[in-house]
Amino acid sequence: MWTYHPDLLATPVPRYTSFPTAAEFDDSVGAETFLEALERTDGDVSLYVHIPFCEKICWYCGCNTSVANRTDRVSGYLDALHREIGLVAERLPRDARVTRIAFGGGSPNGISPVDFVRLVDALALQFSAANPVLSIELDPRTMAPDWGAVIGAVGITRASLGVQTFAPELQQAIGRVQPARMIEETTGMLRRAGVESLNFDLMYGLPGQTMAHLEDSLARSVALGADRIALFGYAHVPHLIARQRKIDAQALPDAGERFAMAARGYGLLVDAGYVPVGFDHFARPGDALAQATLSGKLRRNFQGFTEDTAPVLLGFGASSISGFPDLLVQNEKNTGRYRMKLSQDRLTAHRGIRRTVEDRRRAAVIEALLCRGRARIEADLQCEAWPLLSPYFEAGLCDSDRGDLVILPEGLPYARSIAARFDPYRKDSLRRFSSAV
Repeated sequence: MWTYHPDLLATPVPRYTSFPTAAEFDDSVGAETFLEALERTDGDVSLYVHIPFCEKICWYCGCNTSVANRTDRVSGYLDALHREIGLVAERLPRDARVTRIAFGGGSPNGISPVDFVRLVDALALQFSAANPVLSIELDPRTMAPDWGAVIGAVGITRASLGVQTFAPELQQAIGRVQPARMIEETTGMLRRAGVESLNFDLMYGLPGQTMAHLEDSLARSVALGADRIALFGYAHVPHLIARQRKIDAQALPDAGERFAMAARGYGLLVDAGYVPVGFDHFARPGDALAQATLSGKLRRNFQGFTEDTAPVLLGFGASSISGFPDLLVQNEKNTGRYRMKLSQDRLTAHRGIRRTVEDRRRAAVIEALLCRGRARIEADLQCEAWPLLSPYFEAGLCDSDRGDLVILPEGLPYARSIAARFDPYRKDSLRRFSSAV
């Protein structure tokens, strides 16, 4: 189905969950800049709450997270989070409407169900959120029965499970042991709790992984009725993520094998009736994400591909990023410093970038290419990008159609690499990014 062109995938590229990317953030942006943008906000707003705790840390993980083994550290973090929620809510104008709240991590179920309910209540009260769409990321290893009751009680309708692989030997190799029964029981619990859209995160390119392993994990996910499947390529960057040094790099599939796995996964899921969403997500036709794809309304933000159309995303918690039309700003990453600042009633936003008119123009092109496979390219950008894209044109991966750049079906796995040709910041620091497939 797809042809492998190793030279066109050789350069690491961002995932473009924002543009400019976090690699361009600096300390010229801080809390005051964030407050200025916050006080100008109106219309729909989405909230993201970062819970940086897990029962055990998986070796592959690049998230800002730590082990939830000290109650004082967890309770101190939650106290700070409640202070941050109050401080932001005070400054958000009344005509702003919170329409979505997402909980991620780490694992939000790394805290107690009681603490989670208090967090949901605080958000609903402080932001006067009337029936927002609630979503949560979950670790099947810590899904006790009381979590099912809580999810049903607070009205969470969307959930994402960190599955990665069903193969026991691969789970051992990446430090995430979760027998299939855990995933099956968690799936049943979430359905009974009222979760309507359930996502499974799966990975290819894991140490020792074969095509048979991947096919089995995909088949099990389909059989369990996953409404969405995100099929990510494992990014091995031990120079940036120290815990990945525990993974046997010699056992990792090579670039060609990774490409074949991505292609096989795509084919199997499309054959199973899923709608391809962007370059690495899939959704059943009735799911909101598939509907957004088919109607041309798919977006991309810090949570990945989404049907969320809110122009403002407010991030809470250590390392979380807030996005405004003209500003991207990140909270303090270190949880100790995050807690310390909020104990003094100080917001922790301290790095970011002001998005210029040119940034926003290029962001629209990159998002359109990744979400819809087609973007209108103005004449000056054509002059800049067409020479850089000539190898992709020649390989039949993209084409020009009356001023539009179109990513052809063969070009889907090259979408990030094609989009990167419109990114003027990508001249150095490429080692911080993952391979395009």
